[in-house]
Amino acid sequence: MTNSKQKTIEPTVFYGSAILIVVFVILSFLYTQELGSTFKAAQSAFSTYAGWLYITGVNLFLVFVIWLMFSRYGEIRLGGAEAKPEFSYKSWLAMLFSAGMGIGLVFWSVAEPMYHFGSPPAGLNIGGESTEAAKAAMTITFFHWGFHAWGIYAIVALALAFFAFNKGLPLTIRSTFYPMLGDKIYGPFGHLIDTLAVLATMFGLATSLGLGVQQINAGLNVVFGIPESTITQVVLIVIITMIATTSVVAGMDKGVRRLSEINMVFAALLMVFVFLAGPTLFILDSLVQNIGSYVQHLTQLSTWTESYEQSKWQHGWTIFYWAWWIAWSPFVGMFIARISKGRTIREFVLGVLLVPTLLTATWLTVFGGSAIYEELFGAGGISKAVNANLATALYELLGRFPMAELTSIIAIFVIVSFFVTSSDSGSLVIDTLTSGGQIDSPVALKVFWASTEGVVAAALLIAGGLNALQAGSVLTGLPFTIVLLLMCWNLQKGLREEWLIQLKTELNRVQR
Repeated sequence: MTNSKQKTIEPTVFYGSAILIVVFVILSFLYTQELGSTFKAAQSAFSTYAGWLYITGVNLFLVFVIWLMFSRYGEIRLGGAEAKPEFSYKSWLAMLFSAGMGIGLVFWSVAEPMYHFGSPPAGLNIGGESTEAAKAAMTITFFHWGFHAWGIYAIVALALAFFAFNKGLPLTIRSTFYPMLGDKIYGPFGHLIDTLAVLATMFGLATSLGLGVQQINAGLNVVFGIPESTITQVVLIVIITMIATTSVVAGMDKGVRRLSEINMVFAALLMVFVFLAGPTLFILDSLVQNIGSYVQHLTQLSTWTESYEQSKWQHGWTIFYWAWWIAWSPFVGMFIARISKGRTIREFVLGVLLVPTLLTATWLTVFGGSAIYEELFGAGGISKAVNANLATALYELLGRFPMAELTSIIAIFVIVSFFVTSSDSGSLVIDTLTSGGQIDSPVALKVFWASTEGVVAAALLIAGGLNALQAGSVLTGLPFTIVLLLMCWNLQKGLREEWLIQLKTELNRVQR
């Protein structure tokens, strides 16, 4: 496989993806109630009958990347033996740090621990709103946002980087199937693979954007009294999508990069404020304990399928998260692949697994831990409010600290900016997938996909709110799980070929 293998890819992926998405949007507006019921039934069926596949697959992804790190392939360098990293360790780790942030983490950092605190999974046999429930809540939240998520992203990022930088193939998902399909990746099979990647990315992003706009609406209600409703949220999506479209047209450097830097600064300021204004010592103590509990229970949680309890808690939590991360994997994976040229596989896996996971653990402990402290040792009431409306969780916490109105406004700004950067970055990834791996696609294509993301998010909200958002990820994540399992096999085959070439080259050098 060399640069000569690159070919012009027909626009089949663009037209196929666009038609399917437009049909979905039309149906969602014409048959809103019926589609909402269908989403609910489909999510239940997929979670019930394919939950084991999600759980097994995600575990295999994590084990596979860890094995790669310790295997003989760990010394293979992305881009070839002579490749040099484009970014310093500091810059590279900072960008991995930013990849770990997003709307979802802001939305769930208080909401999820509070939910599990009030209603622990039946299989744990723990009473709600107790000390044990608090410990379990943080452990479960860490589990959902920890190594498994980044194992999925690492698989996609590593495969994309290897086949693009080492084998000279286009930076698209289809290229990771070259060992299996050869030049057939440029035909119908390749079109199907990239189309699945586009659909998964679109619905994964729409889920995040829908959650984000619900939280923005909740914040505007708290600060300015603007009512919470689907109509308000759709209007917000229109406004913010227009901002996102302007940003994505400005380009990666002028638009996306600058806005990313700004929102990371404000997110960091918000976290530092809660850390200092909240129970600082408790946060430091609990961070150590939370990490220890997460590591201790990792195997048990990873293989739990509710088979003996016959409950449905996992349907709305673990299965949803695994499907959501799988749907996001082309998006995050392509971003990580672009910034990782020149890294060895060993340092790549170590950085991708550890840095974002530690960041996420810190963020969750600062926000979720502060809410837990308020429930156990303070005035309480956050858990009750969260059960009534998940989107209000963050503002309920901020309301317990000084300058609540100001910090709530900052939180709204952070969520809006994450909305914009997620939409921008997602548009650029979908542009790349639908233009045959071209990084600089036409402006019209960027505008189309940025707008479409907003429309799909609005359609899901209208069709059923949070349940529809979750169902969108679960339904599109399942077929892409199969794609990722096959991707692992292709990556191992490609790495074995690369290792043999490097070994032969080294032997020839020694013989000379």
